Amino acid sequence: MVSDEKLGRLREVITENLRVQRDGEAIDYINVGTALQDACSKQNHAIFARRGCGKTLLLHHSSRVLKSDIRSVYLNCEDFKRHSFPNVLIEIVSSLFKDIEKHLPGWFGKKKRSRLIIGQILSRLDALQKSADVQDEEIRKKISAETGTTLEGSAGADIEKLNLKFGAKDETKNKEEIERSFKIHREKLQELDRWLPELKDQIRNFFALSQSTSAIIIHIDDLYHLKRTDQAFVVDYIHRLCKDVPLYFKIATLRHASTLYADRDGQPIGAQERHDYQPINIDYTFSDFKKTSNQNWQILEQFGVKAGLTKAEVQSLFKGEGFERLVMAGGGVPRDVLSLFLQVLSDVDASRGGRIGKDEVRILSRANFERKIDELKQDSKGDEQDDLLKGIYIIREFCLDRKTNLFLVRERMLQQSDEWRALFNRLLDYRIIHNCATALTHKSQEGTYQAFAIDIGCYAHLRKLQDRFTEIDVSSPSAKDQMRSAPLLDQAKLMALFESVPKNVEAALLEAEEAV
Repeated sequence: MVSDEKLGRLREVITENLRVQRDGEAIDYINVGTALQDACSKQNHAIFARRGCGKTLLLHHSSRVLKSDIRSVYLNCEDFKRHSFPNVLIEIVSSLFKDIEKHLPGWFGKKKRSRLIIGQILSRLDALQKSADVQDEEIRKKISAETGTTLEGSAGADIEKLNLKFGAKDETKNKEEIERSFKIHREKLQELDRWLPELKDQIRNFFALSQSTSAIIIHIDDLYHLKRTDQAFVVDYIHRLCKDVPLYFKIATLRHASTLYADRDGQPIGAQERHDYQPINIDYTFSDFKKTSNQNWQILEQFGVKAGLTKAEVQSLFKGEGFERLVMAGGGVPRDVLSLFLQVLSDVDASRGGRIGKDEVRILSRANFERKIDELKQDSKGDEQDDLLKGIYIIREFCLDRKTNLFLVRERMLQQSDEWRALFNRLLDYRIIHNCATALTHKSQEGTYQAFAIDIGCYAHLRKLQDRFTEIDVSSPSAKDQMRSAPLLDQAKLMALFESVPKNVEAALLEAEEAV
């Protein structure tokens, strides 16, 4: 048995580190592959993963292990969440240089010329900010007028014909919104663009004055918090700012909630994957459940070490398939797994010999699903929110009807349909469904498929399914073979289910069911 004192310390350590804070005490990043090495390199990168997979931890840990002549600046886009464009770009660039100014003596020496250059840059940005604030009201009026015209012209047959959007901005609509944003902000963007060559010369000048700093890595965290139509413009300016000077960016974001690149009438905006930056994917999925489980176990072990627990003591907190079930319930995402672990740990009374098993995790799965719905509502816009809830409902109904936790979707459908692809991608982001396999062949149907599992909070608590629900255990060595017989969810079934969605879809999703 583990003592109350050690368990209390373990809870404290995990609770304090569930969300990584800047300059806070944190565990080391569990490095698999080359993620940490890439994050420390003088190269542009975008770090992709769902929330809770360790993007922020990777940024902070990499900043602590950089070479002595490489510095880093951390910017959190959540600080600029509701800021209008181009103000938000000016504020991001201002934050970058204010951080450099703060570290100027240590990074570039106490040289009068360095202070003068940074002072000039910040003064210019301050003037641009004030100018942007003056124009803000006029910009708002233009946006309001153009949005009203667009809605009035598109509220008829086109939307009726589609009968679904799922909050996914299709290619045409996305281009139109980016084009409108460009037209509204063109004058201010041109002013920023005209200044860019001079700004880069100033950057080169203060690097030339330094004998201890060869490069600065700009950490831009949670880009998805910025407005989708503004993201490509922000990334475009940062990319051009870094080009041919000793600045490099590392952008951490949700892949499917971000627009890092857009084509505006043949003119590229933003940064293009593989050309302007290299991707770092640190997501934890069920496609290699053993690897995901091992990574989560290593993280828990690290917390155990910080709390003074041995490996054997951490292992003694679980029984049977308890830990694997915990990973399944958390969708493989470390933050969700750890959060659930804290809850179950309190319920089993480990100090008296209680241990975490499959049933203990199942009981809490419902509450975890409800938290994911709340998170979705907080993060998504009104129209997107409604469509995502409908998407959850129809996928859950399909799985409950077929009495299985896993289903297959033809890859061709996901490639050809922007709307359905966007739906599945967004539900992956919110950990409502989990990717289990790609390029999978079916035992009786042609083509290749992707396999998805619904969150266990959608079904594990339902008494009516007891002994009548086929749950494919993704941790089993035979899981891939079982997936090849899973039911197929095609476009016709999706549309038929979409027609039957109740008016109050959220209430239907959260309707109380008797728990076992």
